[in-house]
Amino acid sequence: MSAIAVPALDKTFRILDLITASAQPLSAAHIAKRLDLPRSSTHNILQSLLDKHVIYKDAENRFYLGSYLLYWAGKYEQQQGIIQLFKELIMQYPVLLQHTVTLSKLDIGEVVFLACHESPAPLGFTFRAGVRVPAVFSATGKAMLSTLSLPTIKTLYKNVFPTPLTPNGVSTFDALSAELQAINNSRISLDDGQLREGMYCLGTYIRNASGQAFAGMAVSFLQAEYECRRDDVSAALIELAQQIEQRLGFISAQTA
Repeated sequence: MSAIAVPALDKTFRILDLITASAQPLSAAHIAKRLDLPRSSTHNILQSLLDKHVIYKDAENRFYLGSYLLYWAGKYEQQQGIIQLFKELIMQYPVLLQHTVTLSKLDIGEVVFLACHESPAPLGFTFRAGVRVPAVFSATGKAMLSTLSLPTIKTLYKNVFPTPLTPNGVSTFDALSAELQAINNSRISLDDGQLREGMYCLGTYIRNASGQAFAGMAVSFLQAEYECRRDDVSAALIELAQQIEQRLGFISAQTA
């Protein structure tokens, strides 16, 4: 499916790119002229950006980048930090390196893939950074959801359960709740062909310094590999997650 253009958003990014690239602050008239945009829409966009502190203007009504961008940058750096730790520490686990291992974050009711260690054997599913899937069907999603209450999870989906992607997909909040209860006992989640038939994934969550499960990891197998590799991979996955958590500053009750 082709991307849907959003003209106002395109104009906004063009304006931000111009302000970023300019060695000197620019007036609204200058911005409109340089980008060949109507002055009225340029003014409206600039005002919206001002209201959100994405840009600011000086006493001469010239525009600069604003402080809100530091918030975005901070979140990006935090995200990049977990990616770097994932790539660095996974190298200590040969049992995991044999498989496809993904790092994800939870974004409302979806999982967004951040990074992936690719298995030498193809799985038939693309784990590219930025790919999104419903959290209720993915191993990393289930792992992170297991740390939330059921009412909170229902709120994420506005009380409407997503349509299963395969015949194996969990289909109700009650069925999901039973799966999440099992994860609470083991710290390991299972996608048994719910994301893609024939592909099994074991997952767990990663907590930050405040104890929030803000990321997850999963190991993917072909169905035939799952039974014989499950125990060793689960143990290594939990150990890797705990090692990342320690590097992020999380202190568990057991070690406090």
